[in-house]
Formats: sequence, structure tokens, C-alpha cells
Amino acid sequence: MKKSGFMADFKKFITKGNVVDMAVGVIIGGAFSKIVSSLVNDVIMPLIGMLIGDINFTDLKCILKPEVLDAEGNVVTAAVTVNYGQFIQYVVDFLLVALCIFVALRVITNLSKKLKKEEEKEAAAAPAPAPAPSKEEVLLTEIRDLLKNK
Repeated sequence: MKKSGFMADFKKFITKGNVVDMAVGVIIGGAFSKIVSSLVNDVIMPLIGMLIGDINFTDLKCILKPEVLDAEGNVVTAAVTVNYGQFIQYVVDFLLVALCIFVALRVITNLSKKLKKEEEKEAAAAPAPAPAPSKEEVLLTEIRDLLKNK
């Protein structure tokens, strides 16, 4: 029975090489993003915070409306805040991810150019094989040899 319709089209789409490559790239990109986020959150931002006066960027916020507590100290209404410190951390995170991707692509491009140059050098160094004689050349060679033998 011949498959047709939506499922057949989906199977063709999903088994294309570039779709699989893209999926692998997304998965690796997600893992890479976690590494860079950890670098930003756990290494870089604490160092920057320490350098500018022991500030934890995630704690930086502007309180628009303070929280409301009852008599026992329980929160009745949560505070309304603008968490600009978290935003700063996300911006630094983005910039580092972009920088890492830029550097990785630059290294890959340079390696690709280097490999291409090496292949061109190898191709230029190897002598090109002589082309096979055409039918006319073979026939003329046979005629010449016959005339020599007479």
C-alpha cells in the first residue's frame, strides 16, 4: 500500500539531512547555552559584583509597590518590582553566548580556508593525468603504424 498525504510528506521532511543537522545543532546549542549561563551566573557576575562593591546582580531591583504583611508577618500581597539586575545578567549572558558563537564560527571558517588551501596545493602539486586519446587519434596512430610497416 502506497503512503500518501500528510504522514508521507512529514516522513520526507523529517528524514532530510538538513533537518537532522538542524535538530542536532539546536540540542548542542541548548547545552552550550547552559554552560555559558553558568559561566555568567556563577563566575563572571559574582566577580563583577565583587569588583563594584559586593553587589549581587540578581538582588538589584526597583520596588514599585512594597509587599503587604499581616500582623503575623505573612505576605498578604507580594511586592511589585522591576528586576533590572536580572536583566543585566541576561544581557551579559546573551553577549557572551554571541561572542562564543562568533569565535567558534571564526575558528571553523579559518580552519576551512586552511584545509581548502592545502587541498589546492596538493591538487596543483600532483600532475594531471594525460587525457585518453580520442577515437580519431587512435585511428590515425594505427594508420601511421601501418604506413611505417609498408
